[in-house]
Amino acid sequence: MKLLHLDASVLGDNSVSRQLTAAVVAQFKNQIDGLQVDYRDLDANPVPHLRSSSLAGVDAAEATDAEQVMQQFLAADILVIGAPMYNFSIPSTLKAWIDRVAVAGRTFKYTENGPVGLAGGKRVIVVSARGGIYTDSPADFQEPFLRQVLAFMGIDNVEFVRAEGIAYSPKHREDAIAGALSALPSHAAEEVAA
Repeated sequence: MKLLHLDASVLGDNSVSRQLTAAVVAQFKNQIDGLQVDYRDLDANPVPHLRSSSLAGVDAAEATDAEQVMQQFLAADILVIGAPMYNFSIPSTLKAWIDRVAVAGRTFKYTENGPVGLAGGKRVIVVSARGGIYTDSPADFQEPFLRQVLAFMGIDNVEFVRAEGIAYSPKHREDAIAGALSALPSHAAEEVAA
């Protein structure tokens, strides 16, 4: 079984989403014998933003990296995505990664009846760290966007682990992290479809 672990926070060791994604991945490693984990730090090793030259394949190194990103995504049975909320949405580095995996003919296709996702059968755990509290808020453009783009690619097994209000006070941060850690999903709770 393969797990793809993505982190997008720019906060390094001070990142709540990085702390929580590491906990999710460690838990899955303990529960799944022989789990293969691929990791990409989208801050330290960002995927270039999509440009016209990207589509033209002008830069061979960029094209090679884009294909590697696609192959890692397609091969993954489980994705653990660290998605801190930046300005009510996701970091641009995570959006750049999405732009490389949401590709017509590879992860979705258009038919006469509309789009069809081609990347189903994956389990996705999104770790969302938020300075404020945005669950069920019209200001949350993060979770609805991620649910939509994943569903568009055929992925409907999506779970969110949230740490909210972490910027309110040190106590809020501590409580939010403790709450998120107590809510971490386990492999046994929902087996990935084989």
